[in-house]
Amino acid sequence: MKKIVKMSLVAAVAVTGLTTANAKPLEEAIKNVDVSGTVVYRYEDRSFDDNVGDSSSNNYKIGLNLKSKVNDDVSAVTRFLVAKPNPGGLQADGGFATLDNTTTGDKNPEVTLSNVYFSYTGIANTTVNVGKQGLTTPWTVAVDSDGNEQTGTGILALTSVGPVTLAAAYFNQTNLDVSGDAKINGSETLGDTYNAAVNGIAKNSDSFTGVPAQLDGAANILTVGAMANVGPVALDAWYLDMQDLFDTYTVGAAAKFDLDAVKLSVGARHTELEFDKKVNEDLAKEDNSLTKIMLGLKAGIFGANVNYGWTDKQGGLAALDNDATTAMQGWTVQLNGFADAQYLQVSVDAQVLESLNIALKYHQLDKDKIDGATGTREKDATDTETYVQVTYDMSKNLSTYIRFGEQELERAYTKNGDVKDAEGTIGRLQVQYSF
Repeated sequence: MKKIVKMSLVAAVAVTGLTTANAKPLEEAIKNVDVSGTVVYRYEDRSFDDNVGDSSSNNYKIGLNLKSKVNDDVSAVTRFLVAKPNPGGLQADGGFATLDNTTTGDKNPEVTLSNVYFSYTGIANTTVNVGKQGLTTPWTVAVDSDGNEQTGTGILALTSVGPVTLAAAYFNQTNLDVSGDAKINGSETLGDTYNAAVNGIAKNSDSFTGVPAQLDGAANILTVGAMANVGPVALDAWYLDMQDLFDTYTVGAAAKFDLDAVKLSVGARHTELEFDKKVNEDLAKEDNSLTKIMLGLKAGIFGANVNYGWTDKQGGLAALDNDATTAMQGWTVQLNGFADAQYLQVSVDAQVLESLNIALKYHQLDKDKIDGATGTREKDATDTETYVQVTYDMSKNLSTYIRFGEQELERAYTKNGDVKDAEGTIGRLQVQYSF
């Protein structure tokens, strides 16, 4: 790939008629450019009783990263995406370009500039990034090969002192008004279950009404964090403040133990989020929290994982993206944003070949559900998903997986005056090439 980029630029020099004296410095600059990225194709299909929530789509995303060495201390970094555009303006959420193959014909996704910043490493054990970059926090996803991304313009600094790494960042604008899953009370309708990127914050009261308010992309964000390794245990603690909206903190711990024939992994994380003021007229100062515990075991070719999480009675919003570290995400069922909820994830897998893994996964979310007609909370609605995933890695840079299973949602929709459960099949094929 580096060679292709190099040849293309040299050809461009020849076409524009630049002299040999001008071309030589350009060739020298190209030698200091690192190229990396991913190309992903995903086919998604869901079919339910009464055709409620049915969908079928082709999804594409390409991420191209260019890191150019300016001098010994400074590098220029850019990231280009072929991803989801935003027809209303320049911003986009960086997620898949989705083409619904049941209602529309083939279209061409757009190319956007996602990152453009300078990275300074002139101080020992320190990195400072200045410019438009990914939001590197536990509440957001800075870079994702097959999902949406949160970006912002500002400064991020990381420095290591012995076993401790300190982080601090300030951003004066972000794309959180169009990217992310920050929503109180989770998915309240069947349709929202299939549109995870519901932007904004909905009211979390016994009178759930109205359209969710948008997060302000112009709001300033300040965050600080510390990470340390103590023996086999990795610890981290972070604080983040979003101007005039909320402040939040998270603490986490993870450890791995190699006991010869058995490998164990354990982890835990607790996140608190509190609003500064009313977001909507009916939204008072709300306390949100999400706590999760993760256990894993590997013995020979077999592996197993059990994860359990729960949220506060007032609110469960703990992440600005459902794939973030502070959230708890399955496939179609996730915990972030649901108040007074419990979430169980169980999986077993077998590495039958070096390149082939087969896994069985079960996820169950027990939550309060708000009746859209009466505005009252119904206790203990349960959503579940069960699926098999077969992953085949043809090579180190080419990975494919297939998922197929079923999803059940309690009291998901109304038909002829009756509240009904939704049951259906869910399937996915994904191919990812990394370079």
